[in-house]
Amino acid sequence: MVVEVCANSFESALNAEKAGAHRIELCSELAVGGVTPSFGLVKKVVDTLFIPVFVLIRPRSGNFTFSDEEVEIMKQDITMCKELGCAGIVSGVLTQGHSIDIEKTKELIELSKPLAFTFHRAFDWVPDPQVALEQLKALGVNRILTSGQESSAEKGLNLLQELKAKTGDELNILPGGGIKPENAAKFKAAGFSEIHVSASTIETVINAPKVSMNSAKFFDETIKSYSDIETIKKILRVTSSDV
Repeated sequence: MVVEVCANSFESALNAEKAGAHRIELCSELAVGGVTPSFGLVKKVVDTLFIPVFVLIRPRSGNFTFSDEEVEIMKQDITMCKELGCAGIVSGVLTQGHSIDIEKTKELIELSKPLAFTFHRAFDWVPDPQVALEQLKALGVNRILTSGQESSAEKGLNLLQELKAKTGDELNILPGGGIKPENAAKFKAAGFSEIHVSASTIETVINAPKVSMNSAKFFDETIKSYSDIETIKKILRVTSSDV
């Protein structure tokens, strides 16, 4: 069974290879579901590791409904990954109603070729997974990363098996989400050829920061954070006055 490790840093990527993992998905900021890692991180990992490196292409946290401008950013990132020698791309776009955005996702898949393309866990938001599966099959994705639309892949195992039964040899269903040493064997027994794990642990690196850099209000998948034009204008007005 292929074990793919979701690596959020160079240390995580190196640990994955040292442990014997078969592939990594490189990203940043696991706390928000992952976003595109930096150029420097991608280059360092690709230049150092011998196992295949797939890269998450997601320009921001929040939802998976990306504007035309955001898709252009994603395309630039995919081009960068191809030039750096990555083995695969992990990405995808949804509509406002959380269905597969066929046109935008197709553009990303076509640009990614000949690299492997994984449609990421945005799949867990689609209203009809059976319809989405057929759409992604038609688009030619290589695999779908999904927890079976549950909080963990173990809870979503029934749907995962249903999806797997309908894929044939056209693509792989890649279970991911809450897979641990205690339940990993269930997926092998169920006939899956790959699993996606983070195998994350935590280590205290500072006892108590003088000032916290975390902002709790941004850790919410129902919102999108951006700089507001009117707020900026107000700040400029009050700072540019002679008062």
